[in-house]
Amino acid sequence: MLTDKEKLEKMAMLGVELNKVRDVDILLERVLSDARSFVNADAGSIYIRDKESLNFTYSQNDSLQTRIPEGEKLIYSTFTMPIDKKSIAGYVAATGEPLNIADVYRIEPTAPYGFSKKFDEKSGYTTRSVFTVPLMTTRGDVLGILQIINAQDENEQIIPFSENDERMLLHFAGIASVALLRAQLTRTILLRMIRMSELRDPKETGAHVNRVGSYSVEIYTHWARRNQIDSKEIERNRDSLRMAAMLHDVGKVAISDQILKKPGKLTDEEFEEMKHHTTIGARLFLDAQSEFDEVAQEVALNHHERWDGDGYPGYVDVETGAPLKGYPLVGGKPRGKKGEEIPIFGRIVALADIYDALSHARIYKEAWDESKVLETMRYESGRKLDPVLVEIFFSRLHVLRSIQHRYKED
Repeated sequence: MLTDKEKLEKMAMLGVELNKVRDVDILLERVLSDARSFVNADAGSIYIRDKESLNFTYSQNDSLQTRIPEGEKLIYSTFTMPIDKKSIAGYVAATGEPLNIADVYRIEPTAPYGFSKKFDEKSGYTTRSVFTVPLMTTRGDVLGILQIINAQDENEQIIPFSENDERMLLHFAGIASVALLRAQLTRTILLRMIRMSELRDPKETGAHVNRVGSYSVEIYTHWARRNQIDSKEIERNRDSLRMAAMLHDVGKVAISDQILKKPGKLTDEEFEEMKHHTTIGARLFLDAQSEFDEVAQEVALNHHERWDGDGYPGYVDVETGAPLKGYPLVGGKPRGKKGEEIPIFGRIVALADIYDALSHARIYKEAWDESKVLETMRYESGRKLDPVLVEIFFSRLHVLRSIQHRYKED
């Protein structure tokens, strides 16, 4: 439990730290965990505004977390609610006014808003004190809602949120809103780049790249923990990897429509042309200015390499696409990278992309049944895919399924 002095010291650094996080999803996880730590809250949720609705986006709950094995993640159903005064979150979004409720089971009958008991009844959890604050721009536009649940004293007994908690969370919400607006602008730019690809390649949809990005982060997190990577490095890499994974096929903007939109199998000549999207994509991130640029280049270049060495583009000069000197050619072509020669981010995105491509319809195929998809993933372990990552994939399959549900095709 943080002291007031520690809270103030942490708050002073928070703006700088949050503004280093560029991906929206990674940021929201951090915002929620930091907000809860400031007021020693057991649980909380974030809703993001989408026109006149609120999307339930992230939730954390320490009490429920203790009921599942260590390292596992709570899976929540996604839902949308209207911005109106009937629900607590809807009321705060509609009015722009925070609400501090000591006991949601004792809301005055005259209040315009009410508390839904459905989650408590289903989970066996008891919600009591709830503080709900809007995340707003300086112009007063509501970006979303931060809802913190069940303040605790030093003995972990549920208590109401104090006036000091209110001040702390209101100040925190202002800092978080600035970071959220910046991250949303970054996400918008990425999705616009992806829409350019979508104009050329119909499968490069926002839903597809969001799924690949989310799968990649989930798999990387567990690979990194297994390899005892420092937690701060994990957080930095999660942020860069999610955005880089979303742009894995950005090089396809330079491939002809005749190839990208062909409904049947590509000829050998067409396939050779298609392979160039890896080097073209990597070339966009030359003269790297950040860790993200480095990770994005790594992913674009290597996500079609195979664990057995039969992938592409192999050892090539990114700038020219020519074979790298010092590496033998195979059949007159650059040798494919093999095993751990393939950078880890490339191996992870390769797995995430294959899983999503098999699970969803493409111009040349229908979506496969999950049993067939999983059989193929097992078969490709040690062939196309890193066997360690395949093992992690199956251990996190329940989370990956929830990501599929969250990012459905429009």
